[in-house]
Amino acid sequence: MTEHELASLWRSVLADLREPDLVWQLLALAACLLLAKLGERVLRGRQVGAGRAWELGHGGLKRIAFPLFALILVLLARPLAQQWIHVGLFSLALPLLSSLAVIRVVFYVLRLSFVDATWLAQFERVFALLVWAIVALHITGLLPDVIGVLESVSFNAGKQKLSLWHVLQGLAAVLATVLVALWLSSAVEARLNAAVGLDNNLRAVFARLSRALLILLAVLIGLPMVGIDLTTLSVFGGALGVGLGFGLQKIASNYVSGFIILLDNSIRIGNIITVGNDRGEVTRITTRYTVLKNLAGFEALVPNELLVGSVVQNESYSDRQVRIALPVQVSYDSDLERAMSIMAAAATAQPRVLADPAPAVLLKEFADSGINLELGFWVGDPEQGVGGLRSDINLALWRGFKQAGIAIPYPQREVRILKDQGND
Repeated sequence: MTEHELASLWRSVLADLREPDLVWQLLALAACLLLAKLGERVLRGRQVGAGRAWELGHGGLKRIAFPLFALILVLLARPLAQQWIHVGLFSLALPLLSSLAVIRVVFYVLRLSFVDATWLAQFERVFALLVWAIVALHITGLLPDVIGVLESVSFNAGKQKLSLWHVLQGLAAVLATVLVALWLSSAVEARLNAAVGLDNNLRAVFARLSRALLILLAVLIGLPMVGIDLTTLSVFGGALGVGLGFGLQKIASNYVSGFIILLDNSIRIGNIITVGNDRGEVTRITTRYTVLKNLAGFEALVPNELLVGSVVQNESYSDRQVRIALPVQVSYDSDLERAMSIMAAAATAQPRVLADPAPAVLLKEFADSGINLELGFWVGDPEQGVGGLRSDINLALWRGFKQAGIAIPYPQREVRILKDQGND
C-alpha cells in the first residue's frame, strides 16, 4: 500500500469506530471467522491420498486453512456489506489475515526442516506478535516515525557509525539467513543419514561441520546485506577472545573433544563404556556431552572432555564379547571335579552364554575357609547387563551343589585356650 492508501484506510477505520453500524461490522467479521474455523475443521477431517507429496500438501493447507478461508470470505463479504454498512474494519482485517497466512506457511516449512526443534512453537508466537506490530504501525502510518526515532539513536563502532535501526536490520537479516542455513544443514543431514555405508560418527561430524560452516556463512552474508561492514566487528574481537578464553574454556574444550571422539571412532553409538562410576550404553554424542544410559533407565551426561582425558573402559570397542568372572568357594571336603563340572554346566545352560569360548572353571587359591573357584564365561550382548545373568547362574549353582552334597563353607576360626602353667 502507498502512504496515501494507508492514510485513507486509517481514517476510514477511525471514522467507522464512531459509526452506529460498528456492531454490524463486528458481527459480519465474526461470522466470516466462524465459517473459516468450520472450514478448517472440515479440511482437517478429510482423508488424503497416499504418498509423501499428498501428506505435505495437505499438511501445509491445514496450516493456512483458517487465514486463507477467512481472507476469501472477507473479500467476498466486503463488496456485499458495502451496500448497507461501512467496511473499514473489513479493509483492516485483510492485511492482518494475509500476514497470518504468510507466518503459518513460513513456520510450516521450518517445522518440516526442524522436526525435533522444541523452540519453534514459542518462537512462532513471538514472531507473529512482532509481524502484527509492524503491520499495525504500517497501517496507522506510525512506522516511519518509529524508524526515525531508531535512526536517531546512533553510536560509533570503529570507523563506522551505526544506529539502532541498522542493528535491528542486521539482527533481522542474520536471523533470516541463519534460518535458511539451518534448513540447508537439516537437508544435508538428511542426505547423510540416507547414505549407505557411511559410519554413524562420520555422519555426525559432517552434519555438525556443515551446520557450523553454513551458520558462519549466513552471518557473513546477512550483515553486509544491510550495510554493516564486517571490519567493525574487529573492535569487539579482542574482548570477545579474552572472554572465550577464560569464561568458555570448558565449553570449547568439550566441543573440540566431541569432534575428536567422533573422528577417531574411539566411542560409538551403542558402545558399552565405563568412565568413573558411570557405566552404560552410549545413546547420543553431542557437542558438549555424551549420554550413557544404564539398565535402570537413568541417563548420565558425561562431558566430552572427561572421555578424552581419562581412562574409559569400552566393552565393545573392537569386540562385543565380554568375559564375566563369577567367584565361588567350596569346602575342603568337597569333590572338586564334581563342583567344577556343576559350575560349567550351570553357565552352559544359560542362552546368553556363548558356547565359543566355552565356560571354564579355574581353581584360584586355597583360602582359610575353603577352596576358591572362579567360573568364567563369555557373553556377546553386554548392553543387556550381567546382574540378572549372575543371579540365574548363582541360583543354578545353589541347586546343583545342594543335590551333590557340596557345601559352601562359613568363615571358620580356630580358637585355642592355653592354661597358665605356673598355677598347675
